[in-house]
Amino acid sequence: MVEHAPSGDPLTMSRMPWPALVRRSRPPYSGGMSDRSEAPVTPVEAFQPPYYVAVFTTVRTQDQSGYSETNARMEDLVRDIPGYLGMDHAQTPGGLGITVGYFRDADALTEWRNNTEHRAAQKRGRAEWYRSYTLHVAKVERSQGFTRPQDQQSPATG
Repeated sequence: MVEHAPSGDPLTMSRMPWPALVRRSRPPYSGGMSDRSEAPVTPVEAFQPPYYVAVFTTVRTQDQSGYSETNARMEDLVRDIPGYLGMDHAQTPGGLGITVGYFRDADALTEWRNNTEHRAAQKRGRAEWYRSYTLHVAKVERSQGFTRPQDQQSPATG
């Protein structure tokens, strides 16, 4: 079941390195997304449904002046929202960014959407940082995950 949210509700994201599709999460964040070397690259865990996701897909402009600082501030703000569960991000070499924010309930997502500083960042993003974006909000009804045990090696590696 898909829930609709008002348009103009982007979640924050950051430019990620390439090669390959880079996927990154850190729920909750332990610093800016530019600090990639300290945290392992793993997806946000599979939570017990129901919960909500906000999928923010972007193409950014060339001029990113002030983006990193604003992004770091948004990360600090969102992690303080009761019900915020985490975020995944992927970036293609062509510049398509996909960020998925996870929220326990619609109230948590609404609180984030209505945050005054977040609203100001959204406005600046539309004026300066994004060439285009889409936002999709959905209620998750099924969730599962998998993690290979540390001591088990794949056939290709040994």
